[in-house]
Amino acid sequence: MKRVVEYRKLLEVDKNVTLKELKTIYRNTMKESHPDKFVNDEEGKLLAEEKSKEVISAYHFLVSIAQETIEKNLPEYEIMIANSPIADFYLEKQVLYVTYLNGVSYEYIGVPKNVYIKMINAESPNRFAKRHIYGNYIYRKSGEMEMA
Repeated sequence: MKRVVEYRKLLEVDKNVTLKELKTIYRNTMKESHPDKFVNDEEGKLLAEEKSKEVISAYHFLVSIAQETIEKNLPEYEIMIANSPIADFYLEKQVLYVTYLNGVSYEYIGVPKNVYIKMINAESPNRFAKRHIYGNYIYRKSGEMEMA
């Protein structure tokens, strides 16, 4: 959750921001801190490059967890969690990383360690996830492996 809060603070948006508003804010923020604005100021240019990287990262992350993105991808997500068992999972800084047998990976944000421990000890991590993870945490697709 810390990353979500930090990124929202960086772009000065709340959780109800639309994708259209987010895109406008992103573009305006990039205009203000673009490295090309610092032609004869090497230090300013380096700081602007760092800020630009942070802004780009924040924008892409916030787009991936936006309600509109989740709604658009919901049918595909529901089919995937219903039909593809969990292959592997681990928790890092309250982010549960789950890889499914079909090669798709998701991040579930804000998962407490005690919930993760219960998932490890569950007879079926799939059943546990369906009951206690899916629908209870912010999530985003984080990767997809090529299947041979």
